[in-house]
Amino acid sequence: MNTHRRRVLPAFIILTIFAIALGAPAPAQPQNAATSFNGASQLAIPFNQNWLFGGRFTEAALAPGFNDSSFGRVTLPHCVTRLSWQDWDAAKWQQVWIYRKHFTLPDAFKNQRVFIHFEGVMVGVTPVINGRRLPGHLGGYLPARYELTDFLAEGENVLAVEVDSRWSNTPPEGDTKKRTASIDYLEPGGIHRQAWLEAVPKVYISNVFAKPANVLDAAARRVDVICTLDAATGGNQGVITTELRDGARVVAKAARDIVVEKQGVSEHRLALAGLDGVRLWSPESPKLYNVVTTLKLAGQPAHEYTTRIGFREARFETDGFYLNGKRLVIFGLNRHELFPYAGMAMPPRVMRRDAEIIKRDLNCNFVRCSHYPQSDAFLDACDELGLLVWEEAPGWQYIGDDTWKKHFVRDVRDMIIRDRNRPSIVIWGTRANESRNDVELYKQTRDLAKLLDDTRPSSGSMDNRRNWERDWHEDVFAYDDYHAEKPGSVGIRPPVAGYSYFLSEAVGQFNYAAGKGFDSYYRRVGDIDKQQNQALFHAQAHGKAAGMANMGGVVAWCAFDYGSLINAYKNLKTPGVVDTFRIPKLGAAFYQSQCDASERVVIIPAFYWDFGPNTPRGPGKHAAIFSNCDRLEVYINNEKRATLEPDMKNYPNLKHAPFFVDLGLDGGAAVGKPELKIEGYIDGKLALTRQFSSDASQDKFIMAADDAEIAGDGSDATRVMFEVVDKYGAPRAFATGEVTFEIAGPGTLVGDNPFPLEPTGGVGAVWLRSAQGGSGQITLTARHSRLGPRQVRITVAPMK
Repeated sequence: MNTHRRRVLPAFIILTIFAIALGAPAPAQPQNAATSFNGASQLAIPFNQNWLFGGRFTEAALAPGFNDSSFGRVTLPHCVTRLSWQDWDAAKWQQVWIYRKHFTLPDAFKNQRVFIHFEGVMVGVTPVINGRRLPGHLGGYLPARYELTDFLAEGENVLAVEVDSRWSNTPPEGDTKKRTASIDYLEPGGIHRQAWLEAVPKVYISNVFAKPANVLDAAARRVDVICTLDAATGGNQGVITTELRDGARVVAKAARDIVVEKQGVSEHRLALAGLDGVRLWSPESPKLYNVVTTLKLAGQPAHEYTTRIGFREARFETDGFYLNGKRLVIFGLNRHELFPYAGMAMPPRVMRRDAEIIKRDLNCNFVRCSHYPQSDAFLDACDELGLLVWEEAPGWQYIGDDTWKKHFVRDVRDMIIRDRNRPSIVIWGTRANESRNDVELYKQTRDLAKLLDDTRPSSGSMDNRRNWERDWHEDVFAYDDYHAEKPGSVGIRPPVAGYSYFLSEAVGQFNYAAGKGFDSYYRRVGDIDKQQNQALFHAQAHGKAAGMANMGGVVAWCAFDYGSLINAYKNLKTPGVVDTFRIPKLGAAFYQSQCDASERVVIIPAFYWDFGPNTPRGPGKHAAIFSNCDRLEVYINNEKRATLEPDMKNYPNLKHAPFFVDLGLDGGAAVGKPELKIEGYIDGKLALTRQFSSDASQDKFIMAADDAEIAGDGSDATRVMFEVVDKYGAPRAFATGEVTFEIAGPGTLVGDNPFPLEPTGGVGAVWLRSAQGGSGQITLTARHSRLGPRQVRITVAPMK
């Protein structure tokens, strides 16, 4: 969590709490268990284990003495219904549900103020602590936090949580005519993010906004620190000290005396100066610092609050986007936080992996969090990887009644307060995606954004430019530009003159048409021509935009396939360049090639080398190959077919233009089973050779895990990807068969078992989740019905 770092209790104390709650013996304390934390008095324990899920809500289950022995034990994050990877049915989660948790406060929490913090609950949450009902919170994408202090018992406590996953009058929902089909993404219900139990003193630091100023002027550079105190009592005198730290080294320090005269919230300002030696944050070097703020009362440390920042200047000008004084072309993708089998209920490791794919595998410098604030773990990874972020309040075209608008304004406020210390975020989305204008509402959200954070511009994507002078009032003009998608003619309108301008969406959506069959649009088993053209469309959009002097860049649609009821095949929408399993499609080839050869050499065809019933004549006469090499040599059956150079004539503004080759092999089965070889040369030297076989009789079944080790907390998980490939390891188009799984060790399988490959085109994935309190090794054996077994092993580390 970036908002502030909590003192997290050692595993021994956490397990002891769980054991007491379950009536089980407490575990033996390890000799190296930590017992103190630098004198700071704030504590937090992950509150994700040993929840009891009772299914459909019943009022009786809110009572402390309710018999919940029939409830199932679950860990957070949690989805209320079992999901596959497609065919999601919203009716299965749009109910009211009940969770319960028994817990006993550790001694360290005594005489403290105690809060429960839910990072995200879909869609509404109402906690009941020891029979005392607390106010409800509607909205699934931002935290809900409650003080429990006055309602806690000395021994066992019972927290009952009513989760309302029905369609609600809160952003992005509210359209009662279309309901679930009124927004372009599904929202599976449950406590879909993590929870924390927190303890703080009577007077504590509730928030710190550490705002770098004059970043590019080394002599004048500073950090303006706004420290918010929350006091349960008045009449307190003390000192606030704040430090900028680079690891253990203190870079700068400031302090001020304070008086907390009365109960409530107060703000106190400090400034850190003498920062001429700090390093700037950038996509190439995402340097992070800690701002550690300490409250002392009566001469004693009372509370400590840590937040991370980075020093960077981000500006949107009429001639483009500037980072740290240098023009940077925005090169990005939109991201939905939806996964197979779990909806949005994936643990931090899995969320972080999405950021790694976008930055490291797809070579993007920018991601748009479409169309809601995303998890702390994902945004933490963006800060650490150097991935620039557009974050926007929940919304999708619809604007509701006055209650809806109040929730939208609240969401803008909570989003900015939660994330304004993050260097990765360079723009706030303060209007609902693609919505009509509402002058009063959007003036309120813009003004609120400026009040809470005057360092970033506001925006909101526009899907037409007919009345933009009347309807647009943000700082940056962000436009969703969809034109006809066919080779050579992806259209990009020129920027609106005199305004900061970039594309918030492009490619991926325009060709959907009623009655045409959505299975043909970029599905791995859909129309092969459309699959092969997807990467070209993205290349054309980025290339054309890069050639426009006043264009900030393109954030294309989109990174990953996602659950939807709009223009979707079996409720899975497939505009992603990567599929729902996080496995690249042909459309990813363009992005994968846009890296320096010094980092890795890339040769990726935007076609399958296959001569089956779906591709009888091969890739065609204008087949695209994406590479960062200078020259390619292409061979069929070891006979040279062509020498290729990148098509700089038609793609002059790309870092690495595509190559094109005639691979139209007429005759269907008469062509036999040819092999393809591509050699890549850099500076006249052979840098990489890739080979491809069309002989399916030599295909292989492969499997690999993202991580060698996960934590034994019952929540942590890692993806295991599997696919059918040719003898050289290249994907086999339209491969079939069935995969069955056997698992041994301290973990569970999250996924379909058995898994038929025909609907996915020969690829798929499951996730392995650790068992709570487990340690040792998980062994997963996957057996393909024709190609035999494969096995992976994952170490489960004891909770720390």
